[in-house]
Amino acid sequence: MRNRIGRLLVSVACACGIAIGAVIAHAQEKTMTPLPAGVPPAEGIRMLEIGDAAPDFSIRDPEGVPFHFAEAKGKRPVLLVFWSIFCEPCRFEMPVIQKVYNRHKDSELEIVAIALDGEPLKGSILGFVRQEGYTFKVLVDELDAKEAFKAADPYGVAGTPTIYLVDRAGRIALARAGRLKEEELEKAVQAVLKK
Repeated sequence: MRNRIGRLLVSVACACGIAIGAVIAHAQEKTMTPLPAGVPPAEGIRMLEIGDAAPDFSIRDPEGVPFHFAEAKGKRPVLLVFWSIFCEPCRFEMPVIQKVYNRHKDSELEIVAIALDGEPLKGSILGFVRQEGYTFKVLVDELDAKEAFKAADPYGVAGTPTIYLVDRAGRIALARAGRLKEEELEKAVQAVLKK
């Protein structure tokens, strides 16, 4: 009897391990989380392309400090990362962004991660950022009078993560919806810093 219970427990443990492994593998394979069904994209919205002018925006960080993109645009390269605390692919992408930040924090590259979770969740966003030890600039996108995101909609963000690298001239040098490999991002950053 004990032998049967022991085998049953081992079988259950193996099944649980396989299920957990499958969930983790699926999360790592997923490259993008689309915006929720209740969040329609603004009419006529399209993702910006390489060479397009980067739109200006003004939003705040989770503690309420304002950020004006116009102050950075055209002066130094800026990496814009649109993300959400509920986005599985973002949880794999953010450590990559931190590595890039660590490598280039003494250069003129500015990294700005823009959370699309909304102002009501700014405390959760701040808690997540602190818990994970992210040290790059984090902002919270806001809705304008027409209920459109002030930063994400002009950039045509349809899901998270979405990354834009803006060069010194204020033009899009890299546009990517979905996860980006560290090597690809580093190559793009190096190219923009050399210009």
